[in-house]
Amino acid sequence: MNQELIDLAVERGRLLERISSQRERLGRDLQPVGEALQTADRAVATIRKGTTYVKQHPEVVTVGVALLVVVQPRRVWRWSKRAFFAWRSWRMLCRELSDSGLLARRQP
Repeated sequence: MNQELIDLAVERGRLLERISSQRERLGRDLQPVGEALQTADRAVATIRKGTTYVKQHPEVVTVGVALLVVVQPRRVWRWSKRAFFAWRSWRMLCRELSDSGLLARRQP
């Protein structure tokens, strides 16, 4: 009877070790999938924020459509690219300053 219990305990230990190694391997193999899902989650969150903003501020859409009607679309596109570049540069500058400790971090 004691030998059977010992054999069961040894077999249980082997199974637990095998389960542990399988879990580690599975976590390692699925890491790229997790990163891709995190990227998709961020994209969905950004889209939701954008749609919420547009729903709360419909005047932005109205002004955009009015600009396209009144002004030449090529000129609007050119100025939109410039504004986006300026906004992106400003965000990058703020991020670099906050990372270096020269600017207090803002809460999102």
